[in-house]
Amino acid sequence: MDAIERPGSAQERTVGRILTAAARLFAARGLAGVGLREITAEAGVNLAAVNYHFGSKERLLEALFLRRARPITEERLRLLALCREAPGRPPMLEQLLEAFLRPAFSLGLEAGVDGATFGRLRARLSVESEDLYRRILSQAFNASTRAFLDAVAAALPDLPRAEVEWRFHFMLGTMIYTMADSGRIQSVGDGLCRPGEVETALARLVPFLCAGFRAPPT
Repeated sequence: MDAIERPGSAQERTVGRILTAAARLFAARGLAGVGLREITAEAGVNLAAVNYHFGSKERLLEALFLRRARPITEERLRLLALCREAPGRPPMLEQLLEAFLRPAFSLGLEAGVDGATFGRLRARLSVESEDLYRRILSQAFNASTRAFLDAVAAALPDLPRAEVEWRFHFMLGTMIYTMADSGRIQSVGDGLCRPGEVETALARLVPFLCAGFRAPPT
C-alpha cells in the first residue's frame, strides 16, 4: 500500500478495484475458495498489479480490513468523545451503543465495500480462517472497541465485568449478522423487517441491545 499515490490517481483506482473485487469474492466463497487470478479478472487488472500492491491474498485481505476500518474507528472515537450525561440527552448507554454501531453501518465505503458484503465477509472468515481473522480484526478494531467496552462497563457499574463482556460479544454478533442482511428473515416473514435500511435498523437495534445490557445478571 506504500506505493499508492494521491487519491484519485491511477494507482489508487487500481487498488480500489482490486479491493472491491476481492471483498465480493471472499464474502461469497471465503479466502481458500478464491485465487489471485480470479480476483484480477474480476477487477480488470493484471496479476502483476496485485502482486505489486499486496503480494498475497492474506495481505490483500489485511489491506481491505484496514482501509474499511479506518473511517469507522475514527468516527467511533469522535462520537465517543461527545457522549456525556446532560439534561435532554439520551441515557449514557444509548449514546454509547449508537456511537459504536452507526459508523459500522454507514461508513467505510471508501474501501468500495458495502456493509452487507463486509458483514458477510466477516461472518465467513470468522469460521473459515479463525487465526488470520482474529489477527486482522485485532489490528483493525481492537483499540476503539476496547475503549467502548470500558465505557459501557463504566455506564453499568453494577454489572460484573464478565457480564459486560458477554453482552458486548452478543452485540458484536448481532451487528455483524444485521449488516450481512442474509435475507433469512425476509424469506420467512412478511417483509416488515428490512435490515438493509440503516436508520430503521439502528432505531430498533439500539433499544433492543440496551435492554439486553440492562437485564439482571445471570
